[in-house]
Amino acid sequence: MTRCCHFLAITLLTLGIPEAISSWTSLAHLRPRVDDGMQTRAVTELLRRLLGERASDFVVSVDGALGRAEGDLDSYELSSTKDDKVSVTGNTGVAAANGVYSYLKEFCGCHVSWSGDQLRVPRPLPRIPEVIKVSSPNRFRYYQNVCTQSYSTVWWDWPRWEREIDWMALNGINLPLAFTGQEAIWQEVYLSLGLNQSDIDAFFTGPAFLAWGRMANLHSWGGPLSQNWHEKQTSLQKKILDRMRSLGMIPVLPAFAGHVPAAITKLFPQANVTQLGPWSHFDCNYSCSYLLDPRDPLFLNIGKLFLKQQHLKFGTDHIYSADTFNEMIPASSDPVYLSAVSKAVFSSMTAVDPKAVWLMQGWLFVHQPDFWKPPQIKALLLGVPLGRMIVLDLFAESTPIYISTKSFYGQPFIWCMLHNFGGNTGLFGTVESINQGPFDALHFPNSTMVGTGLAPEGIEQNAVLYELMSELAWRKEPVNLLKWVSAYATRRYASSSENVAAAWRLLFQSVYNCTIPFYRNHNRSPLVRRPSLRMDTNIWYNRSHLYEAWRLLYLEAKSLASSSETFRHDLVDVTREALQLLVSDYYQEITTYFANRQLTELMTAGGVLLYDILPELDNLLSSEGHFLLGVWLERARAMALEEKEADLYEFNARNQITLWGPNGNILDYANKEWGGLVMDYYAQRWGLFISTLIKCIDQGVPFKEEAFNRAVFQEENAFVTSRRKYPVEPVGDTYEIASRIFVKYYPQAVWNLRKV
Repeated sequence: MTRCCHFLAITLLTLGIPEAISSWTSLAHLRPRVDDGMQTRAVTELLRRLLGERASDFVVSVDGALGRAEGDLDSYELSSTKDDKVSVTGNTGVAAANGVYSYLKEFCGCHVSWSGDQLRVPRPLPRIPEVIKVSSPNRFRYYQNVCTQSYSTVWWDWPRWEREIDWMALNGINLPLAFTGQEAIWQEVYLSLGLNQSDIDAFFTGPAFLAWGRMANLHSWGGPLSQNWHEKQTSLQKKILDRMRSLGMIPVLPAFAGHVPAAITKLFPQANVTQLGPWSHFDCNYSCSYLLDPRDPLFLNIGKLFLKQQHLKFGTDHIYSADTFNEMIPASSDPVYLSAVSKAVFSSMTAVDPKAVWLMQGWLFVHQPDFWKPPQIKALLLGVPLGRMIVLDLFAESTPIYISTKSFYGQPFIWCMLHNFGGNTGLFGTVESINQGPFDALHFPNSTMVGTGLAPEGIEQNAVLYELMSELAWRKEPVNLLKWVSAYATRRYASSSENVAAAWRLLFQSVYNCTIPFYRNHNRSPLVRRPSLRMDTNIWYNRSHLYEAWRLLYLEAKSLASSSETFRHDLVDVTREALQLLVSDYYQEITTYFANRQLTELMTAGGVLLYDILPELDNLLSSEGHFLLGVWLERARAMALEEKEADLYEFNARNQITLWGPNGNILDYANKEWGGLVMDYYAQRWGLFISTLIKCIDQGVPFKEEAFNRAVFQEENAFVTSRRKYPVEPVGDTYEIASRIFVKYYPQAVWNLRKV
């Protein structure tokens, strides 16, 4: 029995459920599928992609026996060789890759992130004075959220996926979600049951909304899916899984959760099918999906058909994700019913794969606490044998569920940082919580914690949080946050400047350290929300810290902006955040002037906002490659074979980040601050809002929000249906634009602080 399994066995005995121990220890079979030699080659190839010819300075090997000494926990060893190379041995490819990245960070001052790399590797490599041995305290490091598949990865090609999987391995991820291409399998299953293609086309959503189709929140919106889409996604998924497995990862594949096309009710009229209620402001044209009762014999049949076909196409690693009640109220709160549901879902897995383990998101317990009381949670969880379900405590940095459920009533769980909603841009973090939370969970009485996880709805933002969380997964105790972030700044820019280190310490003490209980960060700035007279301008941090960090970064911009892509990115990001605060200031002025009927002052403030701040922000964002609307849209179009299909994908891409539905159903949930989007979407709304306020004063009439909303919807929808092209490469000089903005607006930002 491994160390981790032995710990949980003691826990289960303490809870009085010794019969679960044998089930729990079966988690030991969740391990790499490929041999040590293949994993060694995969890590070596990763280093060639990352370091080029300097990869030969590392001697990499994977030896599965290494982990056995640590109870099968991922482990690595680092040492220097006589010929100035670095020897890296890991018990898995992931462990070895993480060992290399640890060395690159700690000894070479290097950095790898979504927003750029800093890989100035010294020659020769710095020597390691004595052998370094590191083991992760937990079995698993989980990655992704079911929504990430739509908010971030939906338009990715293989090169982008290859880069991401490399990043996963370097950061020690060994349990990634792998949902790509499943609709092709579902199409085969439903055709084999007798449905026709039109039935299936009415079931699948468009690409940008697949996450919610998979969870029964939506159907058909943004669809249909083409056969080209199915073929490309199937091919892509095979590459994704091959690469993940070659590095020693354990991909999590989907399983049947009970959601079925409406046509099932006609084809199988005796089946026990319930139509669910509407979801999140959608009506039944696109919502009110159908749920097949897991106790119905047809449920087992469909679940088996899907898993068998998935095994044929993609293989299996014996762990499956299924979410039956994501943001949906079950048909009954009776614990007997809920237990039967989870038992049936799990049975559909084990009927095909006797070693199946169910990975379930715990978001439902956070989202609908009025329904999910202890008896309901316990019934759902314990319908599955203990140890055969792993629960993702999805929002543990803010709303941990493991405490109130006494470690999920004995089921293993993973402590996750959710962090991001909707893929929003905007600086945000809860560094104190994520620094302490995983260790509190690990030492919680009778803890069944088996890992940590990164579970954002969208990625490619706030890279610092994900590097910190990834490092904590390999540590035995919290870090000194200010010391850690100072070293991070040095690595990220290859700069020993005290100004940049001080800037990052200020950010960690303010915008990255939200301590408001249960806070959910959807970028609420008036900048990215439909204008009204009652907008939220509250923030969770001290503005002066953000402005001082902005100033300190600006002081180093002349020397670093030309040499460091990561610095350019962060200069744009922090300047963007500062301008976002200034937009709030101008909004408050505009509404005050309107209330006091001060027309001249309103026109002046509105003019500055419309004709300087927003255009300058758009120029700034357009100068940096990670903030371009054009990239998002062109990636969407590139997935198509013909113009009509490309137009549909572009519609999906535009709608998701704006209206999110036909009528603004989840308006601005996935807002982004991107070059092109600021001027052609947000600025158009602000222009209409300000002109409406001016007209109201001029004509002596009140502002009518409903009438304005109808009018502004036309502007919003015009953007969604437009096919205007946007740059896919940066335009303009970031330093020059950022300097111009700083000189104009930093003094005003500081002055505004005095008025608060």
